[in-house]
Amino acid sequence: MHPTHRLHLAHQSLRGLALGDAFGDSFFGDEDAVLRAIAARRVPAATRWEFTDDTVMAIAVVDVLARYGRIEPDALARRFAENYHLDPRRGYGATAHRVLREIGEGRPWREVSAAVFDGQGSMGNGAAMRAAPIGAYFHDDAARLIEQATLSAEVTHLNAEGVAGAVAVALAAGLAVRLGQAGEVLRGEEFIDGVYQQLPGGTDTKAKIGKARSLPGSYRVATAAAVLGNGSRLLAQDTVPFALWVIAHRLDNFAAALWTAVAALGDRDTIGAIVGSVVSLRADAATVPADWQQAVESVDESSFWGRV
Repeated sequence: MHPTHRLHLAHQSLRGLALGDAFGDSFFGDEDAVLRAIAARRVPAATRWEFTDDTVMAIAVVDVLARYGRIEPDALARRFAENYHLDPRRGYGATAHRVLREIGEGRPWREVSAAVFDGQGSMGNGAAMRAAPIGAYFHDDAARLIEQATLSAEVTHLNAEGVAGAVAVALAAGLAVRLGQAGEVLRGEEFIDGVYQQLPGGTDTKAKIGKARSLPGSYRVATAAAVLGNGSRLLAQDTVPFALWVIAHRLDNFAAALWTAVAALGDRDTIGAIVGSVVSLRADAATVPADWQQAVESVDESSFWGRV
């Protein structure tokens, strides 16, 4: 496939990611008010439609893919740090602040990434939130997809769980592209199994994705979140399984997928980003509300592009 078309798919995923990110971020605040808004399918009036660090870091991923045609970890680390310093108030977590500052000061990314959490590396959901554009780009080569998603994760999440979350989301994105190209539909459990079977083993993240296969799409969101997590622990294994459950059972409807994503509460912007970044690759464009698209901060015109 021509690199231009690969990059088009990565941008398509990125736009869905930004929309899901900004949408999800609008549902923080008083829990009762948030739940009423979700039940009424009403976006809060105060919504700013600005994306968070999830999208900022994903822009860096797509930027590196555009320049190199692959993930080049040193360049990606540099881009992460540059964009962080452009605007450090985009919702970065405490560990991310530290990691990106140190990379920006010139410390080798591998050294920084390996040192966090007493040398265990981060098992957070931050690598997963930005991984779908990689899956879209390498959708037709599973081995390369896994390799490239792993490289992208290790820059900040040098931990098996953090890596597994990123690889799982990338695999889901690749599968969504292939289904769209073939005009095929999978049952929810088949979609999740398609990710599970290709995901390298030995992690809690994979084990919980395996559990997600047995949860029907008709389950109450609260029940699914109780079993799979809702991102409130900010871990890959607490975030990605639920996000994949939403994706698998709402793959044909972007708006429905995002309303389901935020209904679990938890890490709303990150789950929204993951869900939006994958579902946008398969859902009919008519299921993306025009007013959401017009309101969201523009990815294409962002100042976070182009300094590799």
